[in-house]
Formats: sequence, structure tokens, C-alpha cells
Amino acid sequence: MFQQIEQVEAFFSSRASLGIKPGLFRMKKLLKEVGDPQDKIKAIHVAGTNGKGSTIQFIQRALVANGYNVGIFTSPSMYGLPGHILDGDAPIKEQVFLSLFNRLYPAIKVLDSEEEMPTEFEILTVIAFMYFQENKEIAIIETGMGGREDTTNCFHPILSIITNIAKDHTQFLGNTIEEIAYHKAGIIKTNAPTIIGEVTIDAESVFNQEAKTVQTAVYKLGKDFSYSNIVIDDNYQHFSWIRLGKQYNLTIQMRGKHQVKNASLAFMSLYLLKQMNFTIDMDKTVEAFNISKLPGRFEVVNSHPLVIVDGAHNVAGIETFLDTVEAYYPNNTKHLIFAAFKDKNFSAMLERLKTTFSSIILTSFEHPRAAKADKLYEMTNHKHKFMTEDWQEAIKKIQHSEHIYFITGSLHFISRVREFFRNKES
Repeated sequence: MFQQIEQVEAFFSSRASLGIKPGLFRMKKLLKEVGDPQDKIKAIHVAGTNGKGSTIQFIQRALVANGYNVGIFTSPSMYGLPGHILDGDAPIKEQVFLSLFNRLYPAIKVLDSEEEMPTEFEILTVIAFMYFQENKEIAIIETGMGGREDTTNCFHPILSIITNIAKDHTQFLGNTIEEIAYHKAGIIKTNAPTIIGEVTIDAESVFNQEAKTVQTAVYKLGKDFSYSNIVIDDNYQHFSWIRLGKQYNLTIQMRGKHQVKNASLAFMSLYLLKQMNFTIDMDKTVEAFNISKLPGRFEVVNSHPLVIVDGAHNVAGIETFLDTVEAYYPNNTKHLIFAAFKDKNFSAMLERLKTTFSSIILTSFEHPRAAKADKLYEMTNHKHKFMTEDWQEAIKKIQHSEHIYFITGSLHFISRVREFFRNKES
């Protein structure tokens, strides 16, 4: 058995070469070996190309404000292996993670012996279900990729949310919106109402057909509930949430119109939970939304110079990021530090980024999927582009600037950047 978290980290690193393996065969076998904890929890399932983390954060804050003990399963982690499983806002304790892993390890060895080696993400997901069964009243489960064949799609949710649809992970999910929507639609389940964001007619048709097949209700943003009257006031956004003539006035700290959409989806989930006889006070929910924050989403990590990190990691995310940059800093001189995974469409991402920033530094980070800085450098024709493989060197060079720096391209990358700035302060 494993005695220290570092041993478990080494074990997970040894599994990195397995990559992504869609399908639920290994998950079902692992879960069965530990008593099928996924069948004994109440949980919300959240899928979508972007916006999952913010939507989850709003829901979690509101449920806690209403007295519920809530856990979250998320990826990537901002806090190492235990950070995939959150107890409120904090990662579960390392010793708890270690204990759960040791309980699961015999089942992992059985699958290994059958040459069905479970991936890092599959193991993490099972550990999350084990923890939630024993410790939480409600869990919020974020899909890793897609939905239908995603590792997390092995439980029956109390409700499901699909935030949006855009092209990402096309090698696994397909090249059209309809194909991607088909995968996301896999989390729609019988007697579990489903909330969907602003999606194309084609995607909506896929979701409606799935809901009809499994006989459940769908609630769409812009049709069954809506938002209006957005007002930006310094670091806050104020807006009205509306359903069937009922209106709530909400204030959120998260920046960007996309966060108004995410908050609207989250608020609808609390509204439905109240109808499902969960103890939900909507006034407490409104207050909880006001204090909700999410690491790595247009987050200020340094004041002098001003450095803002954002987890945009696909084309749709970059476009949303740019909208927010222009909304809050239209007249400032802006610079960018960018790193991405090599399996992302980073050429299209860089094409959209080149006109907003006075300079771009292309860099890389410690991960087997990280693109090399020279490859990124080749893919942009920005007039003022620079390159370094060492992202820390890039950040050290900007320490005495008076301009604004933005860092984006990968959630994995900015998690390392956030850690760098936190250590700098301590």
C-alpha cells in the first residue's frame, strides 16, 4: 500500500501515457469492486464546452448557503491530485485521498492483470464517488470530455446541465456541432430535468430528441428562462433573472457576459431543486451568487504590474476571453503570454488573439501534452512576438512593466502560473 501522497503522484504519472480512453467498461468494473458508490449519491451532472467550472461554483455556493454539505468533482485541478475532489472550496485532505486510493488499489491491480489498465481520470472519478457517498449530501460532477462516453457518465443525476456547445476535442467528439451535441446529450437521463444554455438550433434539436427518448424535461436559456438589464459597476455585474413572470435581481463578481449566462443556468438549477422539494431559500441563493468566485477565470493574480489569468483553452473560450478584455480594458496597452496543449486548435486561437495585444510571448509548461514554444511561435504572424520555453522566465521579465499582462491558453498552464504568484507573495 502507498504511504505518502508523493508515491501516489508517481503512480499517476506512470499512467499518463495511457491518455484518454473513452468508454465506461473499466469504470463499471472499478465501481463494482468498491460497492457501486455512484448509485448511493445525490448529484448534479454538468457538461459543456466552456463555462462548467463557473456554473458549478455558483451552484455550490448557493447549496452551502442553504445548509447543504456539498462536494465537487472537477478537472483540471488547481491544487494537485486531491484538488480534483473539493470539499466546499478546498481540496480534500491528502491523507483522505491516500486512504481512498489504497482502498481502490486492489481493484486497479485486477484490471491491470486483465490488460484493461484504468486511466488517471477513471481512477480519480471512482475515488470521487467513494468520497461523496461517505461524506456529502449533494455532489456536483463535472464531465471530463463530452458526456455519453465520458468517465463520469455512470450515475443517475438529480438534474443535468449542458452549458454550451462549441468545437473542441474533435478527434474524440466529432467535427460537427450535431456530433458534439450527441456526446453531451448522453448526460440527459430519465426523470432528471435538464438545463441547457444558449445553443444552436441543431444542438437544441439533438438535446430535445434525447430528452424525448428518455422522457425528461428540458429548460433552455432564452426560452424557458432568461436574463436582462446587464449593468457593469466596477468589478460587479448586475442583471435580472426571469422565469414565467417571476424576477430576481442578481449581482455577481465574475467578469464577462458569459458569466451572466453561467449564473443564469446555475440559478435555474436552484429554482428547479426548490420545486423538487429540496430546501432552497431563493433570497439566500441570491446572496450566495454575490460572493461566488472561481480561480483562473479572468482572475487578477498580481497588481504591479496588473496580471490577469484566464482559463480559455479553445477557440470559443478565447473569443469569450477577448470580449471580456475589451469590455473592461478597451483603452489600455495590453500584452499576452500564451501556452497551450498541442492537441488544441492553437493556430485558430492565436489568429483571434493577434489584433488585441501589443505583444505576444509564446511559451510552454511541464506537461506531456504541452505544445512547444517554437511551434506556437511559427503559428502566429503577430508583429511583436517573442518566444521562451521557460514560462517563469517570461513572467520574470514583466515584473517592472506598467502595462497589463494577460496569461491564457490552458487551464493546466494557468494553474502553474497561479501557484507561482501565490508562492511569490508568501
